[in-house]
Amino acid sequence: MSDVRWLSADQLRAWKKLIAVVELLPGTLESQLQRDSSLSHFEYFTLAMLSEAPERTLRMTALAAHTNATLARLSHVVSRLEKRGLVRREPCAEDRRATNAILTPAGWRAVEAAAPGHAATVLTTVIDPLTPADVADLDRVMGRILEALDPAHVMVEPTTTDD
Repeated sequence: MSDVRWLSADQLRAWKKLIAVVELLPGTLESQLQRDSSLSHFEYFTLAMLSEAPERTLRMTALAAHTNATLARLSHVVSRLEKRGLVRREPCAEDRRATNAILTPAGWRAVEAAAPGHAATVLTTVIDPLTPADVADLDRVMGRILEALDPAHVMVEPTTTDD
């Protein structure tokens, strides 16, 4: 068993803190969005990804990639959002085999209404406890971890950083 790698005490301490954040942060974001906007975090994230897309439209496959969801999960969520009038689906004009998800005007209003509270929660729980140098370090460190987890840059476009 001498070839087994173990975490050092410092690495284990950092790892446990990362796991605690990974476990606690989703519930905090979910609670705020449900309370203030009647949206789940994933519903909000789906609407936000559409709001940032050209013409507020993405193919379902692209939206699934941007939200790190299976097509089945995304389809279920988009169906719920359609019933609420926040999203509509229609065949893709360029490829009739594909389906586009389109943010409706009501969906845009929902994003606009939810975004300030969501941003406030992110600022309060993640950004405000940090110094500007910490934020730069967080960006750098998360970029490195994300590169290992998502080398194709499906979730986030690569950015140039000074490492």
